[in-house]
Amino acid sequence: MQTQPAFVIGGHSIAAGVRKTIDLPISVLSDHTPATMPVHVVHGRLAGPTMFVSAAIHGDEVIGVEIVRRLLRFPSLDRLKGTLLAVPIVNSFGFLNQSRYLPDRRDLNRSFPGSASGSLAARLAHIFMTEIVSRSDVGIDLHSAAIHRSNLPQIRVSPSNKDVMALAEAFGAPVILTAKDREGSLRQAAQQVGLDILLYEAGEGLRFDEFATRAGVSGILRVMHKLGMVPAKGVSKSKIQSMLASASYWQRAPAGGLFRAFKTTGELVQKGDLLGAISDPFGEIETEITAPYGGIIIGRSVLPFTNEGDGLFHIAKVGEKEDVEATVDGLTSELDDDPIFDEDEII
Repeated sequence: MQTQPAFVIGGHSIAAGVRKTIDLPISVLSDHTPATMPVHVVHGRLAGPTMFVSAAIHGDEVIGVEIVRRLLRFPSLDRLKGTLLAVPIVNSFGFLNQSRYLPDRRDLNRSFPGSASGSLAARLAHIFMTEIVSRSDVGIDLHSAAIHRSNLPQIRVSPSNKDVMALAEAFGAPVILTAKDREGSLRQAAQQVGLDILLYEAGEGLRFDEFATRAGVSGILRVMHKLGMVPAKGVSKSKIQSMLASASYWQRAPAGGLFRAFKTTGELVQKGDLLGAISDPFGEIETEITAPYGGIIIGRSVLPFTNEGDGLFHIAKVGEKEDVEATVDGLTSELDDDPIFDEDEII
């Protein structure tokens, strides 16, 4: 079979069958240090789709960085069909400062599609759209909850695209949440240029989470296999059926004080169930937190301190209890048994 032509990005030409890290210039820091966005390009020998995997659009969401690191060590990438663009750290400014935001306090994921002559956030968004999104056929953007919150592994997609929904199902996360695009987000900007992407949410800001990491790596590999980019060897088949949720809500703190959670991510709750309690330091006042609707907890606060109005539990409306328990338990067992995560294996 004929090899595919060279892949050009950032003024660099990468031959078929070659992998290389390219530094895309972003800015120059105040001390004259160049700031770049590194992109690792795996350009397969044979033709296939171009897929990007990005992480750390929010600089404190480090779980995606670890997922990309493990993905790039997967042996079958040597037989890749198509091209993988791996961007482990999009927002290097926030990453270095362990911050969600850029130095100008802008949220990069509210700055897309950006502009070449705008703010620092707008310029970085523009470069990502121009150099990465415009060259891709599909994308997976990796996120975690913010600091002091934790998310159950979940995929968020636009509800209108059947092809993307099929990829979401192939990913194999416990929950697929169909959610509207947020103004200025990468997902919205990509959709506007005809590219629907999968958004993976899992874990906690500034923390590694082995369960969330394994679920992310396995899910990406399944998507790549479904697209014909990698062979079946080493890619585990999902033994669970993702639960589909079309709505979710945040249960917020009705008062300030010390928060104690009685439920955690992955648990099913019914309307009226006791989720937790908030008390004052003397134990004189206690406020119970109950679920106004049933569903599965896909995110929660892990911080004991809370103010009135803080988001405590993120609950998605899904199916029956048996389905929820089987899905979460099945994924845990599946990831524990997956040979690619053995201690002696490469990743």
